[in-house]
Amino acid sequence: MTSIGVLQIAIFLGLILVCAKPLGGYMARVFEGQRTFMHPVLRWLEVLTYKAVGVKEDVEQRWTHYAASLLSFSIFAFIFTYGLQRLQGILPFNPQHFGAGQVTPDLAFNTSVSFTTNTNWQSYSGESTLSYFVQMAGLTVQNFLSAAAGISVAVALIRGFARQEKKTIGNFWVDVTRATVYVLLPISILAGLLYVSQGAVQNLKPYTEVTTVEGAKQVIAQGPVASQEAIKQLGTNGGGFFNANSAHPFENPTPISNLLAMFLIFVIPGALTYTFGKMVGDTRQGWAIFAAFSVMFLIGVFVCYHFEQAGNPILANLGLQTNASSGQSGGNMEGKEVRFGIANSALFTTVTTDASCGAVNNMHDSLTPLAGLVPIFNMMTGEVIFGGTGAGLYGILLYCILAVFIAGLMVGRTPEYLGKKIEQKEVKMAMLAVIATAFSILVFTALSSVIHFPEKGYWNSPGNPTANLSNTGPHGFGEILYAYDSGTANNGSAFGGLNANTPWFNTTIGLAMNMGRFLFLLPLLAVAGSLAAKKKIPSTAGTFPTHGPLFVGLLVGTVLIVGALTFFPALSLGPIVEHYLMHDGKLFSMILLPASSSIWGIWS
Repeated sequence: MTSIGVLQIAIFLGLILVCAKPLGGYMARVFEGQRTFMHPVLRWLEVLTYKAVGVKEDVEQRWTHYAASLLSFSIFAFIFTYGLQRLQGILPFNPQHFGAGQVTPDLAFNTSVSFTTNTNWQSYSGESTLSYFVQMAGLTVQNFLSAAAGISVAVALIRGFARQEKKTIGNFWVDVTRATVYVLLPISILAGLLYVSQGAVQNLKPYTEVTTVEGAKQVIAQGPVASQEAIKQLGTNGGGFFNANSAHPFENPTPISNLLAMFLIFVIPGALTYTFGKMVGDTRQGWAIFAAFSVMFLIGVFVCYHFEQAGNPILANLGLQTNASSGQSGGNMEGKEVRFGIANSALFTTVTTDASCGAVNNMHDSLTPLAGLVPIFNMMTGEVIFGGTGAGLYGILLYCILAVFIAGLMVGRTPEYLGKKIEQKEVKMAMLAVIATAFSILVFTALSSVIHFPEKGYWNSPGNPTANLSNTGPHGFGEILYAYDSGTANNGSAFGGLNANTPWFNTTIGLAMNMGRFLFLLPLLAVAGSLAAKKKIPSTAGTFPTHGPLFVGLLVGTVLIVGALTFFPALSLGPIVEHYLMHDGKLFSMILLPASSSIWGIWS
């Protein structure tokens, strides 16, 4: 690691820390219905939205009604997005004349689920598949709405802790509207302009065909990129306009736009910790969560940075220069953009998988094994290291419940958090969310590793799912594990060596995305309803303090231990054993596999 790289990481985290209090306080006022400095500009749009959809601003909902509203909202969004994709051939703003042929039913299903669950997993190349209209009216709109839904659930859970003896936790439609109008929309407009200033493209022109210096023909894709890029990062969505995502110079042209992207990914999750503290009446609680976020983030980023800067020992043994010098960055530069280098690639990798973003400025499939383990493990935690917009906060609050439960078991006291007793129902709901995500990741990975399909069959035309892999051995297994991990965690990034655009992967990853979203959200809404109905218990000398370093350590330990115990066997079969084999001089090259092969048969 270099001193300039460490300094860049410190500056980035410092920016998030500086913005946490002002933005967090602003969001607390927004969701408590108080007047803000944006009300003179945007209040009319909020009121117009309520009138258009028939929502009464002052009517609140029980948790069951809140959950039903969330589900109906998501189902409608799915149908709308699916329809746009299948009908894109007759819709406007389609200069390349893309039609339904580019979007098969299983791909449309996968993409619709992906964008309505805030995952943005992409089994397609955007520039060769979707029209401008679908990108704008379908995917960009869902980038706003899925992020707003996540923020809304986080706010509902905060109300559960803040209120006492109440039957309601807010109004889903009001929360979604306020999150969109007062938080996501203004910041996205400003960020979009900043992207344009850095060179990101923003137009509706047809693709440009040019002749290169060597005389070859090349088609240069373009479109309304900057506007989508802003909400893609701010809403921790991650789906790229181009297949190369944020490695593409039209999406992420400069180191400044790269810093802006990472800042947008973390700024709302970081600020929501202060919103939490403000709304529960004790900002120390929010800062404790921010500290836990920061500790886990720094562990991940420095592990990733260290192993990427160390490079591949096989290349070093061949006499190649892998040390950093004034003339080169050294380390593992495979799959990276020279304008970003090792430090900013490792930082972006960690940021995008700590949050449920999934945007990439380098190819994760080219990471060294233990550097690649970092994004995999980040997602396995349930995206609770800053996490997505809203998802990070409600995810870490789930672990707060488990942490105080464990502390209560150790000292023989009924666990409490913020004056609320944590009882059987809350612990059961929290564990349901944890188990559901682990079940999705591990079961779908196992199925895809061993199931057999005939060649040229419907479900997977190459044959067995392992025939879709570009690499053998533990790295090939890691590509499958990463796919279902990313889908379940609603992240959307990928190890690019897996061809996932087949009915089998489109369907199973789509199911994993739904499980990761709704089997996490619904139990937490039940917890919010249960907590809101309880009385607050006054603190006593025996109450476990949840705002100090001891609780931060317990919380971090709970997250890491639950993740390690659940997924260590799977990680051992993938990146961990690959690391040792790499030091033994073994590589896992790209090959074509017969349909009869299974993942176990391709280990060398």
